[in-house]
Amino acid sequence: MRQMRFLHFSSGLIAGFVNFLYPSACPSCSMPTDNLSFSPFCTQCWTSMKKYSGPSCSVCGLPLVSDYADRCRSCLADPPAFCRTSSFGIYDATLASAIHHYKFLGLRRLAGPLAHLLMFYDTAGIDAIIPVPLAHDGLKDRGFNQSLLLAYTLAKKKRLPLIMDILRKVENTAPQVGLSAKERTANVRKAFVCIGRVPDMNILLIDDVMTTGATVNACAERLLAAGARSVSVLTLARAGIL
Repeated sequence: MRQMRFLHFSSGLIAGFVNFLYPSACPSCSMPTDNLSFSPFCTQCWTSMKKYSGPSCSVCGLPLVSDYADRCRSCLADPPAFCRTSSFGIYDATLASAIHHYKFLGLRRLAGPLAHLLMFYDTAGIDAIIPVPLAHDGLKDRGFNQSLLLAYTLAKKKRLPLIMDILRKVENTAPQVGLSAKERTANVRKAFVCIGRVPDMNILLIDDVMTTGATVNACAERLLAAGARSVSVLTLARAGIL
C-alpha cells in the first residue's frame, strides 16, 4: 500500500513537471493535466467515467427508457446477425471526448486506458477476438486501426487468440456520421469480406462506438457465413436512446 501511494505521488510529480514544461488542460473540465497515463484528461474526469448499468436491449445493447423492456423495436422487427452487444458506457461527456481524441486526433496512448474499460466483459465461451477492420485508404489516412489496438490489449489481458487478418474491409465507404439507419446499412452492405474460415467459433467482435449497429452487423454476417457459431459485440460506447 505504501509503495502504491509512493508511485501515485511520483506519477503526480512527474505529470506536474511535464505539464509545467508543456502546459495542457483536461478537455472535459479545463483543469491542468495531472496524470500521464490518460493525458490530456485529468484523474477526476477519467475516473468519473462509469459503466452504464441502466436498461438496454438484450441483443443490440441500445439503452432503453423502460426497465421492463427486453428488446428494442429494431431487434424485434429485424433481428441482427450478432447475438448480443455489451458497451462500457453511453457515448457522451468524457467518454465521447476520450474516444474522439483517440480516434480522430491520433492519441494512440489512450488505447491502453480505453481498453482497460473493456475488461469488465466476461469472455467465458469466447474462442477468439476480431476487431472491425478499416479499408486500406482509411488505415492509411488515420495511421492506425483504433479497434485493433483495443482488441490487441483485450486479447492479451484475457489470454485469447486475436484474429486480425481474416475479416477485411474491401470498400472505402462514406463516413457513417450523419447517415440514417437505412443509409448506414446500405453504405456497408458489401464493404466486408472474410478471406478464411472460423469454423464453429464463438467470436467477440470489437469496435469503438456502436450507433445503429450497421457496421458490426455486416461484419457478423460475413463471420457467420465463414462458419462462426456466434458473434458477440463489445464496444467502448453505445450511442442513441429510444
